[in-house]
Amino acid sequence: MVRIIMHGCNGKMGQTIGGLLAEDKEAKLVAGVDVWDDGHNPYPVFRSITECDVEADCVVDFSTASAVDAMLDYCVEKGLACVLCTTGLEERQLQKAEQASGRIPVLRSANMSLGINLLLKLLKNAAATLAPAGFDMEILEKHHNLKLDAPSGTALALADSINSELGNEYAYVYDRSGRREKRPKKEIGISAVRGGTIVGDHDVIFAGPDEVITFSHRAYSKAVFGKGAVQAAKYLSGKPAGMYDMGDVIEASM
Repeated sequence: MVRIIMHGCNGKMGQTIGGLLAEDKEAKLVAGVDVWDDGHNPYPVFRSITECDVEADCVVDFSTASAVDAMLDYCVEKGLACVLCTTGLEERQLQKAEQASGRIPVLRSANMSLGINLLLKLLKNAAATLAPAGFDMEILEKHHNLKLDAPSGTALALADSINSELGNEYAYVYDRSGRREKRPKKEIGISAVRGGTIVGDHDVIFAGPDEVITFSHRAYSKAVFGKGAVQAAKYLSGKPAGMYDMGDVIEASM
């Protein structure tokens, strides 16, 4: 039985994962961490992870960027695996996660869904073929009006997947409103839409001479991300220190 601490337990993703774990026979939610709590959870909740004294195997983090540093320190101190799902992290925090992976297993992914992680692989093949043929690449992401960061971590991961295949020669452009010039060839445009209750839509557009190819992913429920996070926590159980991603989880399940 994998014992999990949910960091950000009263957020939408935290509650989604709590519901999934309530029905899971291989993993159990033993404690939660959140700045507010009304006592409705069937497990102890702590305002800060430093206050948590419940034994566990893994921390699943869907919190805020400001809480990630203390969470990583706690995991290293307690020797816990960490599934790091919070997006909008600073470069300093990414480096901190990398350093932590020298002591504990850390799995970091901008998106926990199986579909998105398959798409990351497909885009490499598409970029290798289409970019040299003169196709321009644009990414459009849409999320609910409560999402704090823009562009989404998933949109950046999609761009990074393309760019890594092309020697990281492309610049990311988030706003063209102040420019009056034709589109440079070596750029990837990334646009963000915020509105309503959109769970997560991502379109990757390859626009070439006289034809357009679009890769699309639609998430209709947060459960798709929660299932991936739970699967990742189970995968990390017993793994040696190191940096992992959802690609590792997918390969292990094949």
